[in-house]
Amino acid sequence: MTYLSNWNGVARPEQTVLEGRYTRLEPLDPARHGDELYEAVSGSEAVRLHQWLADPIPSSRSDFDSWLVPKAASTDPLFFAVIDKRTGRVEGRQSILDINTDFGSAEIGHILWGPAIARTQITTEAFYLMADYVFGLGYRRWQWRCNALNAPSRRAAHRFGYTFEGIFRNHMVVKGRNRDTAWFSILDTEWPWIKSGFQAWLDPSNFESDGTERSKLTFAPATESVEG
Repeated sequence: MTYLSNWNGVARPEQTVLEGRYTRLEPLDPARHGDELYEAVSGSEAVRLHQWLADPIPSSRSDFDSWLVPKAASTDPLFFAVIDKRTGRVEGRQSILDINTDFGSAEIGHILWGPAIARTQITTEAFYLMADYVFGLGYRRWQWRCNALNAPSRRAAHRFGYTFEGIFRNHMVVKGRNRDTAWFSILDTEWPWIKSGFQAWLDPSNFESDGTERSKLTFAPATESVEG
């Protein structure tokens, strides 16, 4: 048993800009981000993008506002727009949720990364920026949860250095269907070496001129090599 003799909790995450090399996370703002975010989450790939989300597919720009406005005002989940710094366009969104300042735990969720940034440095850096921000505030646990049937999300959690913790059976009902939930976590004691792996992977020297990675995202030291 570990005693935390000086533990006094942590501060809540704030609506702040998180700046990276490839991406910028901005607090979600309907006026600034609404039109471009709607374009990113709708269109021909909307069904795929929303497959594992509780959110309905927006049928129109005005319909999208019924989701956007309350989410932008929320403090838990705390939503951010994901911006491609090369183009300046909003290409996705993500949030910090299940924020527990007493125990120092929080989670990344409500992730929707549009097709323009899928499988690029932008999405990996978007995850890294948020994780580093939360751990920098003193949080002890950074969660990832997903439908146990969502294989792409489970692969992403593995790639980002999470440890699989197990499955909660019959955990939720989403869109009228049962959801068993897979749980993953990164702890504050693990973040320093996981952070180093992200920094090495995100370095411009790791990419060819067309954006192809030269080395995969890896983390050490660890009991096992974690690769994506």
